[in-house]
Amino acid sequence: MDLLWLIERYLRESGIPASRFGRDAMGDPGFVATLRRGREPRDDTVRRVQAYIVRAREKKAGAR
Repeated sequence: MDLLWLIERYLRESGIPASRFGRDAMGDPGFVATLRRGREPRDDTVRRVQAYIVRAREKKAGAR
């Protein structure tokens, strides 16, 4: 699965701005912007972002 596609989908469903996602997930508010410009993430970065999204979705589901 393409990481940028996964992030864009999460941004749409959560309503958070890309800069906040980058800051929260990677400590870098420009993270999503660099992916949009063509940056290829390393495997450990992909795993870290995937884990962040899973945790965020679980937290949201638990808050209901």
